Amino acid sequence: MARFLVSMTAALLCSGLLSALAADGTNNEGRAIPNFNPDGLTAWTTNRPDHDDFMPPPSGPGPVTFDPAHPYVPNQSGQPTYRVADLTNPILKDWAKEQMKKANDEVLAGKVPFIARERCWPIGVPGFVIWNRGQPLHIIQTPTKVLMINELYAITRHIYLDVPHSKNPKPSWWGESVGHYEGDTLVVDTIGMNTRTFVDNYRTPHTEQLHVVERFKMMDGGKLLHVDLLVDDPGAFNMPWRAVQEWRRINPTPFIEDLCEPNNTFFFGYNVAPLPQADKPDF
Repeated sequence: MARFLVSMTAALLCSGLLSALAADGTNNEGRAIPNFNPDGLTAWTTNRPDHDDFMPPPSGPGPVTFDPAHPYVPNQSGQPTYRVADLTNPILKDWAKEQMKKANDEVLAGKVPFIARERCWPIGVPGFVIWNRGQPLHIIQTPTKVLMINELYAITRHIYLDVPHSKNPKPSWWGESVGHYEGDTLVVDTIGMNTRTFVDNYRTPHTEQLHVVERFKMMDGGKLLHVDLLVDDPGAFNMPWRAVQEWRRINPTPFIEDLCEPNNTFFFGYNVAPLPQADKPDF
């Protein structure tokens, strides 16, 4: 079933049947809005080796990054390392630091850390924008919804336009994302996240109070997709903090089917999170 859905999405993308916007580039109210995929084949991809880390904001509190004593080196940048989080970041509450220290200690002891994409687990929000370092991000815009599909395992976000949040959304892997356009910017507001995901690849935890606002905007003449993030969770963080992510435009880019295959459960003997397995069908 998953293979069928991915294939159908790919076909629609390539055929242009999922038109991004109205012919005149406006929404239902006739206002001009950004078109992130004007030809049905435009996609966005890595623009730096450490693309699966947040970039710091221009000013103010920022995301967790690596411990300076144990620098993170991504693939293709030298001898790669696993991440060891900087626990001196002032955003972290004590309980979060204690949990992250255990993960740090395991890495320093030679164990393989949990990374969602390597175990086929959802990454949630805001982690979606740092899911991987290579496969493209595809964006489909309709008058009522925006779909963001990362080609790695076709993980998909559903962003519902011009509607309020549910009164009491049930916590879920992806939470509830609603959005609207402010001129040339898509603003996405997400709540309702469960606590089974991490905020980033440094294994930063969060609570169900997590609230994320993302502002997606094309820059450099449409060659760059830039997103500013505001992350607030009074249960896990001492203050709201900001981060940045960017992709470069590539086109034309047909959607490539890429599924996570459960063939590495043993994973060389390391005691890491098991691959998710369904015990009943979705339909």
